[in-house]
Amino acid sequence: MFESLGNKLQDILEKLGRERQLTEAQVKASMREIRMALLEADVNFTVAKDFVGRVSEQAVGQQVLGSLNAGQTVIKLVHDELIQTLGGESAQPSLDRKHNVWFMVGLQGAGKTTSSGKLAAHYKKQGRRVLLVAADTQRPAARDQLEVLSKQVGVPVLKVNDGETPAETKARIEEHLARDPRDLVIVDTAGRLQIDEGLMNQLAALKAELQPTETLLVVDAMTGQEALNVAQSFDERIGVSGLIMTKMDGDARGGAALSARSVTGKPIYFAGVSEKIGGLEPFYPDRVAGRILGMGDVLGLIERAQEADLKAMDVKKPGDFDLEDLLLQLRQIRKLGPLGDLMKMIPGMSRALPEGFTIDEKQLQRIDAMISSMTVKERRNPKMIDGSRRKRIAKGSGSSVQDINKLLKMHEQMKEMMKMLGQMTGGKGKGMRMPKLPRGGGQVPPSLKMKK
Repeated sequence: MFESLGNKLQDILEKLGRERQLTEAQVKASMREIRMALLEADVNFTVAKDFVGRVSEQAVGQQVLGSLNAGQTVIKLVHDELIQTLGGESAQPSLDRKHNVWFMVGLQGAGKTTSSGKLAAHYKKQGRRVLLVAADTQRPAARDQLEVLSKQVGVPVLKVNDGETPAETKARIEEHLARDPRDLVIVDTAGRLQIDEGLMNQLAALKAELQPTETLLVVDAMTGQEALNVAQSFDERIGVSGLIMTKMDGDARGGAALSARSVTGKPIYFAGVSEKIGGLEPFYPDRVAGRILGMGDVLGLIERAQEADLKAMDVKKPGDFDLEDLLLQLRQIRKLGPLGDLMKMIPGMSRALPEGFTIDEKQLQRIDAMISSMTVKERRNPKMIDGSRRKRIAKGSGSSVQDINKLLKMHEQMKEMMKMLGQMTGGKGKGMRMPKLPRGGGQVPPSLKMKK
């Protein structure tokens, strides 16, 4: 979402060069460009103006900090201000030990029902006993959709009946909890294509009866500035404690997400990053700011690896890397999500990749199919794969003999590379393991340099 804005900001900051001291003229010129980049990214006008004003005030006449050059000084100032604009410290919904009722509100199509299922999956992993309440009686099949999601997550669902009053809904929830105690109740409510009195009155009545501990507004990041108007309207009529921004993996310009905290005064709790049930991530302002400025998100990458429970590759010798090892590593890496997204989480990688760079995920699936069509002996000893075997494997995987040849050649090249790495590191019989990544601390060091 922030790719276009990030590229523009990085280009602007790199122009500052290596001046010993920032002049007011330099600051004004670069800040003017940054303001235009923010406005083009659909950032709220007042937010963009205030952002530039605060950075300018700090930057004018500031000496180079330690070993930093002028350009890096501005990068740090912009980075710190981006974090504050996005919300500063990360915020999450409050959770009591026993009683938690979360009220999901938003317009139709924003992703309330899907987000409700994702929240259930997220907190079930943390040991919470979740109950989903399907209270959207307006949209056809909304209750059935939540029921499907509940089965996928493995939590119960209570369907609100047509014509049921808020008092009856509350009574049924309490009756259900008496039979099957739950410490987190997530209520998926009705929406409309646009805000109207009927919707607000209905939500207000249900909220007054249920007395939720959190009211989460689900907003579609693809709707741009209109999402902020929706957020303000819901907050004025219903009262909102936090936001969930959906479709953050889309091609929107990112202005709504950047403006949401400043305009609404409400923190962004979560960001929807994919359609999968696990595609909901806590929103970390410092990490998002790092991605925008090309600093990557190493902590996010570590957390994805930990959540996917990736295991280190362990072979007796670097030269023993066979096709079975390749298949195992390929499947583990794919657990982390789209490879294109993962590469951009590595510091500096977003600028190193050519514009429009994509990775063909289908090609990875084809490699998986080809190796899976081999016998265990063939995977462990690829040299035994002769012409007839290649034909059989190609037929079994829906590929061609040429594809099998390319795969075997690629494996040989990887094997040779791992031998070289083993010699360089002196690895003799110690196995090849992924290096340990650092833990803790979400801040990007001020001395971090950005390179193309």
